[in-house]
Amino acid sequence: MKYLSICLINFFCLLFMSITLLLLSMYFILNEYIVFLEWEVVSLNSMSIVMTFLFDWMSLMFMSFVLLISSLVIYYSKEYMSGDMNINRFIMLVLLFVMSMMLLIISPNLISILLGWDGLGLISYCLVIYFNNIKSYNAGMLTALLNRIGDVALLLAIAWMLNYGSWNYIYYLEFMYNDKEMMLIGVLVVLAAMTKSAQIPFSSWLPAAMAAPTPVSALVHSSTLVTAGIYLLIRFNILLNNSFMGQLLLLLSGLTMFMSGLGANFEFDLKKIIALSTLSQLGLMMMILSMGYYKLAFFHLLTHALFKALLFMCAGAIIHNMNNSQDLRLMGGLSLYMPLTSSCFNVANLALCGMPFLAGFYSKDLILEVVSLSMVNLFIYFLFFFSTGLTVSYSLRLVYYSMTGNLNCSSLNVLNDESWIMLKGMMGLVVMSIIGGSMLSWLIFLTPYSICLPYYLKFMTLFVCLVGGMFGYFISKISLFFINKSLNNYFISMFMGSMWFMPYISTYGIINYSLIIGMNTLKNFDQGWSEFVGSQNLYKQLIFFSRFNYLMQNNNLKIYMLIFVLWIVILIFMMIF
Repeated sequence: MKYLSICLINFFCLLFMSITLLLLSMYFILNEYIVFLEWEVVSLNSMSIVMTFLFDWMSLMFMSFVLLISSLVIYYSKEYMSGDMNINRFIMLVLLFVMSMMLLIISPNLISILLGWDGLGLISYCLVIYFNNIKSYNAGMLTALLNRIGDVALLLAIAWMLNYGSWNYIYYLEFMYNDKEMMLIGVLVVLAAMTKSAQIPFSSWLPAAMAAPTPVSALVHSSTLVTAGIYLLIRFNILLNNSFMGQLLLLLSGLTMFMSGLGANFEFDLKKIIALSTLSQLGLMMMILSMGYYKLAFFHLLTHALFKALLFMCAGAIIHNMNNSQDLRLMGGLSLYMPLTSSCFNVANLALCGMPFLAGFYSKDLILEVVSLSMVNLFIYFLFFFSTGLTVSYSLRLVYYSMTGNLNCSSLNVLNDESWIMLKGMMGLVVMSIIGGSMLSWLIFLTPYSICLPYYLKFMTLFVCLVGGMFGYFISKISLFFINKSLNNYFISMFMGSMWFMPYISTYGIINYSLIIGMNTLKNFDQGWSEFVGSQNLYKQLIFFSRFNYLMQNNNLKIYMLIFVLWIVILIFMMIF
């Protein structure tokens, strides 16, 4: 009962803080308040160390959503991690993770942002390797090292900001837009955001981080680690307006969205499909952000957090019931065995696809209509809409494999709906996934406006979703394909299904050549000439002289006595001279 009380206490505390911050953010929106708080930590003669915090409607609302999701995840973990002996440590790590994110959200200062940023990186490593197996260790190392690139970029930005007298970037954003030297800070911040939000070419760590426990995945992929980069760029949004950097980010994030949507249609691991779906939505946020619509990106960030956390929690319940199996091909007919979990799962999936009047619809449809209204070329327009179709395709494929037909693993005849504790955690997010989108659209966009488009552009989103859904259904019906087409085109299937070979390039591609050089160096120098001429040679000479001395002393008394006499003579000569 001691562990359960820890989960419950944290749940109630975080939920209370979340509701308080949401009400505060509403107050700040209505009164257009911004609070800039300076806390002098140390004052010594003329030197002072000051912590600065920025409270506006955006930071308060984001913190509220982070706390809401983390409270429900901790409540859910009470049952999910009940068999774990170290649940105490697990809850502490999750709380540290949330605290790091909170520090990052309220910081207008690059130093305190780095503290939160590095805190997220370090604790995410601890959580990814939580299960202590070789797969977890490899995933944790890949996650940590790729995120270090972003940390280095932030450190360089901090060093460059020494030229300007303060690390509070909020003072300099206007200058950054015009000043060529300050644009370097913008480039470094964009690089940091791309690593944290897993854009091409840093995408491979995000599906690998699925080695973490499912409650952690729900938290990481909804509102904490991967959204840190998006949030940082929302704060630096002025840098992306009509700049080359913004256009490059638009292209890379569009390709990320397209690549992850394709990969999810070839994947059979339940958690990896949802992880690739997160990557796709991050690409969508980055794209609309690089076009200058930072409020839309923030809106989609919050709505996505709600249904993505719910998707992971439902996936966790299914995996828990399937005796820790994550393979889609072993599932089937789950809607009969787990009706409530399946209902929650379907609500989250429909919200992800942009089903009208669920949370995802309000942000996603608005983004696509704004894109139709904007001056973008045909390639970018294609990436937006085709990737949206791919989202519906893999979502329908996921439902088709897991919910319909018969259970493909007949030995698991103990399937039942999960415990009420896990379901209560999901129910909170189901309610938010249904009403959250409309609530946020009324809060964030205080002035109602309508987008006027020709009817064929208005219906384009709906049309793309329907075509994507049909495509997902047809590629799932194996009976239509007597010869598996993906095996006939194995290289293309492999290329698309493995994120365009990015995991291989990020691991073997980087370490292979350095390992070969290291092996050659070891053979030729450390175990080669230096060994032959150096330590081994000295060792052999010492053995030779030792054996010679031993031979002299043992077998030849005359020679031994002669050497003794010579030694005495040498000593006498030394004493005389």
